[in-house]
Amino acid sequence: MSATKKLGLFDSTLLVSGSMIGSGIFLVTSDMTRQLGSGPLVLLAWLLTGVITLMAALSFGELAAMMPNAGGQYNFVTRIYGKRMGFVYGWAVFSVIQTGVIAAVAMAFAKHLGIFTWNHEKVVFSFACCGFSFKLLAGQLIAIGSIFLLTMINSLGIQEGKWVQRIFTLAKLIALGALIIGGLYVLFGGNLNGVKNYFWENMSSGASHFVLLDSNAKNVNGAQITEVIPQWQSLAGIGLLLAFASAMVGSLFSSDAWQGITFMSGEVENPSKTIPKALLYGTFIVTVVYCLANVAYMAVLPLKGLSLTDAMAVVGPNGLGENLVLGISHADQDRVGVAASSVLMGSSQDAYAGIVGLAFMAILIIVSTFGCNNGLILAGSRLYKAMADHGLFFKSASKLNRKNVPANALWMQAFWASALCLSGTYGDLLSYCTFASLLFYIITVAGVLILRKREPDAERPYKVWGYPFLPIAYLVIAGFVAFGIIVSQFSIAMTGIGIVALGWPIYLLFNQKNKTT
Repeated sequence: MSATKKLGLFDSTLLVSGSMIGSGIFLVTSDMTRQLGSGPLVLLAWLLTGVITLMAALSFGELAAMMPNAGGQYNFVTRIYGKRMGFVYGWAVFSVIQTGVIAAVAMAFAKHLGIFTWNHEKVVFSFACCGFSFKLLAGQLIAIGSIFLLTMINSLGIQEGKWVQRIFTLAKLIALGALIIGGLYVLFGGNLNGVKNYFWENMSSGASHFVLLDSNAKNVNGAQITEVIPQWQSLAGIGLLLAFASAMVGSLFSSDAWQGITFMSGEVENPSKTIPKALLYGTFIVTVVYCLANVAYMAVLPLKGLSLTDAMAVVGPNGLGENLVLGISHADQDRVGVAASSVLMGSSQDAYAGIVGLAFMAILIIVSTFGCNNGLILAGSRLYKAMADHGLFFKSASKLNRKNVPANALWMQAFWASALCLSGTYGDLLSYCTFASLLFYIITVAGVLILRKREPDAERPYKVWGYPFLPIAYLVIAGFVAFGIIVSQFSIAMTGIGIVALGWPIYLLFNQKNKTT
């Protein structure tokens, strides 16, 4: 088995950061801006998300050092709260948390690949009978193909999956770095393609919530530009707190999946020392990158957009001002990363430069989503194997192929994630599973306090910094965010809880089966 332990600190760190960086960082800032209407608050939401992610990662490091076995968080929850709660966590991971994210990331990959190939909404196959209809879209086919390709690569061995993760994670960090450098250059007074610095204007905006009044389409320089006519309602007190918690759903989703390395403890060199360090380094890198990326967005795009008149005063005779009119809050299809890239390339001076910016960002998102899904697919199967070893998942999921890889678990995950792609519900699942993930993070970090009291003499090769203050601070902050989501997005929160609760009766079925065999 020692031959399978091929992930050192470098590759483990890349797995953590690569699994975190998908499509969210390029999209969710737009919706967060509509909810908060304030540059400082949007940046604070991203910073706070990074802080609590680091807090959770440090707490997980202690648990990972105590339990350096494949299965990670499943093992933590099982040891702390018992076999039934461990199964409920594993069920949530398989049903929505891991596979739902894999499906959504694969669809984002297909959507942006379609820019260079064919329309992702093109109908490839359709069927209708007896009131039932089904359509297979090109994007769904590409998404499923990418899931199957990555599953096949990872079934060949940990070495193959490691190299895919190395290449794609480093590529997207370099490309994101180029976007960040361009934004910071403008922020600190650099002259780049006529880009104006909007950062300080954006930082002076007060908290407000967007309400659409009307929109107005005009033809400018041969292009149709939609001018949003908004109303921004001031936020204060409890309303501001709830809006802040609700806005953090997007940043939390973008910062999720960091715990996947804990699922793979059996294939990590010296996991008791390597995994805590990888969790810290990986989450810290992503936190810095995310915060700087949002600073770059704030530097090159107006927060709430400019009026058409003001935008045209900035745009050159051959330029396009759509990105300036829409701003961060109403970036086309929420693609704030694409808008920032187009502006940095000089779209306000030359419309064709916007096409170059679109192509650059599309390639970056293709690379980012492909690498992200590699990490998710690589890690998730190890959790299902651990559950199967305990008799709480399909028995065949515990089997290893000749490459010492749980190939059956990999393909089970692939088929269910593909089914979610076909269902068309993956977008909704993201909201549900983000809340479910947060709940399990909370109860797992609480487990650090529980085990310290219940098992004071247990071997702890790594102890969380600042104990007990850091875990308690995480529980307070994350608990506030969870409560805010329940109040502000009640149906999403209850659906997430409902999906998790389904694990209880399913546990009884598996447990009964174990008793009769």
